[in-house]
Amino acid sequence: MEMKNWWKEAVVYQIYPRSFMDSNGDGIGDINGIRQKLDYIKNLGVDVIWISPFYQSPGVDNGYDISDYQAINPEFGTMEDFDAMLKEAHEKGLKIVVDLVVNHTSNQHKWFLESRKSKDNPYRDFYIWKDGKGEKGALPPNNWGSVFSGPAWERDELTGQYYLHLFAKEQPDLNWENPKVREEIFSMMNWWCKKGVDGFRMDVIGFIKKNQAFPDGKVNAGALYGDFGPYCVNLPGVHDFLKEMNEKVLSKYNLFTVGETAGVTTSDAKLFAGFDSNELEMVFQFERIDAEADGCKWIEKPIDLVRMKKIFEKWQVELEGKAWNSLYWENHDQPRIVSRYQGDGKYRELCSKMLAVCLYFQKGTPYIYQGQELGMTNSEFKNLDDFRDVETFNAFREFTTKKENPIPADKMMQYLNRVSRDNARTPMQWNAEKNAGFSAGTPWIDVNKNYKEINAEKQVKDEKSVYNFFRTINKIRKENDIVVYGKFQLLEKENQKLVIYTRELEGKKLLVVCNFFEEPCEYQLPEEFKKGKLLLSNYESFPQKLLRPYEAAVISM
Repeated sequence: MEMKNWWKEAVVYQIYPRSFMDSNGDGIGDINGIRQKLDYIKNLGVDVIWISPFYQSPGVDNGYDISDYQAINPEFGTMEDFDAMLKEAHEKGLKIVVDLVVNHTSNQHKWFLESRKSKDNPYRDFYIWKDGKGEKGALPPNNWGSVFSGPAWERDELTGQYYLHLFAKEQPDLNWENPKVREEIFSMMNWWCKKGVDGFRMDVIGFIKKNQAFPDGKVNAGALYGDFGPYCVNLPGVHDFLKEMNEKVLSKYNLFTVGETAGVTTSDAKLFAGFDSNELEMVFQFERIDAEADGCKWIEKPIDLVRMKKIFEKWQVELEGKAWNSLYWENHDQPRIVSRYQGDGKYRELCSKMLAVCLYFQKGTPYIYQGQELGMTNSEFKNLDDFRDVETFNAFREFTTKKENPIPADKMMQYLNRVSRDNARTPMQWNAEKNAGFSAGTPWIDVNKNYKEINAEKQVKDEKSVYNFFRTINKIRKENDIVVYGKFQLLEKENQKLVIYTRELEGKKLLVVCNFFEEPCEYQLPEEFKKGKLLLSNYESFPQKLLRPYEAAVISM
């Protein structure tokens, strides 16, 4: 068996603080709200809490545009509130992981405010400034488009140059080629480590190295701008930066680190998070999500289960013994998974449980996003004004006004309701009281209308609830090394209805069987498992020859 590590055995719970729990009635979740719910999180059986940004920020991208890395946004509380929450979490045996957003800052950060003043300002090279092209430099330096639609360059009238922003124009990219930038970032990270945080989730960390030639990108079918991916995403030089980060910060503490690395391959993952890489513990990969988007996340496409299984298998097999997987369905950037797989009607509880079994019995560290443990669903946004996300507004504007094949506004609203990030950002549903118990005030974004049916208070008391099913999975994981360390083998790879795999460790085996659809499906239990023990099921019996809607079972030998 490979080396044991606490972060391999841990279960992570992600909190999006703005939507988790409001303690003071201003309609915005806060740090003291998190503190009030630590026992709820501990009771779920998790070990680590990852908290999305709570730093000083203008809020253009809901906190991922940071104007001061060492200050708390007053909407969320004070540094004293954070210290008290951190201390109490540690007393309860919970570790706290914070977001590290260092590909870009807010345009209100003191570094950028200085940088834009003049071309010879000491902070000018903290960011990426270029002359424009064409007559009088009126055109951007290249044709790159931003992740949030529109061009990736913004002209600043003060000096006439353009700055790079791979995300919103209010999020200028830092220049990691400048050693002073790295020095400032590493100093800030050490400050948080000395304060006592237990690790970092690193936002788009694979983007920090850019091709210094800044060439034009390929304009893909249906796109308006060039693709920056080949010149900014997971370039070889990123590993030099991360090894330096590891040497100067990470190696000095017993930390949990995970990098958000869009576009990463299994080969890349072994460089970022190989057991001997001296960079990170694990990465988030997006291959399943990218496969479902198939070039554009907004256009609806059917689920291809065979393709998804092959992606699962590739990551499980190719990282075996070499690097560690992260297992997630949801986060603050993804819609609710039970809605994505169309199980949010009468089979919502069964489907939520099945999806948990399918993913969390694979090899890797599980991530549970707030509300996922309740089977929370996508909301229903009736008007564009009901949304809050900058990406959503930009996409609506871009796709409905395209010169060629514009999408009708009503159709685009359907797409937004399906995949907008705001689906994950509706307030946590605590009880059946006003605003689902989230806030005594007016929530910053509307509560999902189904909160009286789906809420934590109701589910904590119900032994058969989705919440208590998640608790059972976490308990099984802690009591069975095979769930953490066992080898994975995919069975019936071309089966278009079922996900079936085994885990094996030191002579013990588990069989995991999941029906991804509402329709019953024929299935013959393998001979060796017919005398096995039913370890877990979302029904009350062994899977028979006909698997029921969204049925999931784990059988041990």
